Formats: sequence, C-alpha cells, structure tokens
Amino acid sequence: MNIRFLLRYNNSFVILRKFSSANCREQTSSETLNVLRSKKSKSKFDRFKNFIDWRRAQVSGGRGGDGACSFMHLWCNANAGPDGGDGGNGGHVIFKACSQITSLAHIESIYRGLPGEKGYSKDCHGKSAEHTIIQVPIGTTFKSTEGKLVNDLDDEGQIFVAARGGAGGKGNHFFLSNEVRAPLVSEMGAEGEAHTYVIELKTIADVGLIGFPNAGKSTLLRAISRAKPKVAAYPFTTLKPHIGVVHFDNHGQLFVADIPGIIPGAHKNKGLGISFLRHIERCVSLVYVLDLSIPKPWIQLEILKYELEKYREGLSERLHIVVANKVDLPEAEKNFSEMRDCTSLPVIAISAKKGNKMMELMTLLKDIYIHKEKQENEKLYDQ
Repeated sequence: MNIRFLLRYNNSFVILRKFSSANCREQTSSETLNVLRSKKSKSKFDRFKNFIDWRRAQVSGGRGGDGACSFMHLWCNANAGPDGGDGGNGGHVIFKACSQITSLAHIESIYRGLPGEKGYSKDCHGKSAEHTIIQVPIGTTFKSTEGKLVNDLDDEGQIFVAARGGAGGKGNHFFLSNEVRAPLVSEMGAEGEAHTYVIELKTIADVGLIGFPNAGKSTLLRAISRAKPKVAAYPFTTLKPHIGVVHFDNHGQLFVADIPGIIPGAHKNKGLGISFLRHIERCVSLVYVLDLSIPKPWIQLEILKYELEKYREGLSERLHIVVANKVDLPEAEKNFSEMRDCTSLPVIAISAKKGNKMMELMTLLKDIYIHKEKQENEKLYDQ
C-alpha cells in the first residue's frame, strides 16, 4: 500500500515523500541525502546547559586617554616648548554575527570597552585601545529599552557598533599658538557612549517540538539528536528550550528545539505563559507532538493550534508535521484509531522511547531540511 506523508503549509498540503516497497529504491539526486546517526555515546556529564534567546545588556565604550602636559628640555634650550602627546582613543564594543554561535548564553549583562592609553612627553601619543568584539548568532536583533529596533544582524560577519569609545584628549602641544607659547592646559579623554540593549534571536531553530506537558518532546529530542534535556514522569520537566542538532551526510545541520509544554490558556499567560509562545514564533517549522496515552488525542492538536492562533494569527499554519507519540502503550492503538477517524490530517504514530517508526519521522525531517536549503539558495540567487 502506498502512503503519502504531507506537510501542511499555508492551508495547502505539500506532498513530501511517497513510500512504497517499489519506489523506495528509486531515489532522485535530492533524495540521496541521508541522516547521520552518531555512533559516539552520549556524554555522562549531567550539567544541563540551557538555551538562551533573550538578554539585556548594558554596554559602554572605553574612555579616551588623557593628553599629557609636558615641556621639552634640551641641553641648549631649557624651554624648548610644549611636547605633551595626545591620549589614545577608547575601544568600541562591537557585536559580530557568526554562524558557529547558536545561543545567547555567553552574553554578559555588562560590557565595558577598554580605555585608551594616556599621552607621554616628547610628543608620544598614547595607544588606542583594542575593540571588544562579541560574537552572536546570525539573526540577532538589538532593541532599545523602549522597544525600538536599533540593528539586525542577518548576514555572516555583519557587525554592529553598540557603543563607541571616547576620543583621546589632546596634549598641551596641540594648544601651542602665536599668542600662547607655553600652554599649561591639556585635555582629558572623553567618556565612551553608554547604551542598554535588549538582545533577541529572531530564529532559534529550524524545527520546534510543540505539545502538552509530558507528551514526550524531550524524549523525542534525545532520540533524534545528541541533546540531553531532562526527562521525568511529571509535567513541566522542561522549563527552558533545549536545542538538538540533526546531522546529514552533506555536512548540513537541522536545529530542533524542545519547547516547554503548552496548556489551555497559555496565550493568557497561564502555565509557563506567553514568554514560551515567543520561542515558537522563532521556529521556522513545527512538529506537533501528541500523547496517545490520553483519550481523544486529536483535541490536543486543536488546543495547540488555538493557542498559537490566539498568540499570533497564522502561526499555527506554518510548515508542520503531526506526530502521535507513545504508540507502544496498550491504550495507544485504540486512541490512534479514533484519531484517524476524527481528523483529516496525516499523522505519524511513533514511540520516541522504543524507537518505533523513527525512520519515517527522520525522513520527513530530511524533507524539511531540503525545503530549507532550497529557500536559502533562492534567497542567495535573488541577491
């Protein structure tokens, strides 16, 4: 029997793959892409590293160096004139987009630029300070405390000068004139700029795992990647997003996010609230994870879509897959049978814990990756 798996996108179904015993051997060039399953065992180091996609940072440029006030003394002229050098400029604080960075976990709350060196006698200028460069993920936005967008780093290597360093002060040699032959004044270095930014990621992952608490999202992330989110038999085990990476044999990567559980009324800030619906907004595509151990599992899908639509219109219609988890449990078969009668959407029944039907899910994730690569290539072609 031929089975077509579909992804729903903008109220239209897109056929991604047709499975049958006959056509599994016939693969096009785009279908030869394989998912790599690492043979290396997972680390036993149990400290969890949370994914951070929001930071508030105070940045200030370095202070400029003070100018020197000195006079030259020669063996034949004890008053040879002013020779105070200028101070060096303070260092900037710069944020730079880097594709190797995926989280804002390393961003500190305060950054101060390095100060410039003071000036010296004999017209020696102080050394300007080096700039402080902080790498951030591509797609990082910077907003003011009033919510106004200041900058958006969308391309590799793009930089944003968040706070400029102060200029170095002038030495007394600068103030030499026909009227003043022995100036006793020099400038102090200027203070650097100071700003406060709200730093956010526009996109945290290619795929977001969406579901009720204890639906098996963290177990699923563990099954398809080397991520180690906490797994326990109680709701709201996941309190912050975790990111896993699915690797492909063309060195491509698909980032998958385990989003904390959503409950009815989440758009009204119930449960973990609106802050976690914000994480879903930053995922390019979605995987709805349903719990087959609960009667009428299709109601979970209706509630999840309702909450997303109430938070932002059109969010639930992004490219998505529907996955029914815990098919290995005794009551799952009956619930899944009823679900197929009550919904027209194609649903994949899996067991993240036992590994049942995981290859079918990995195939669909591969199709999402191909879709993502196609969009990126079209974007580069348009440029």
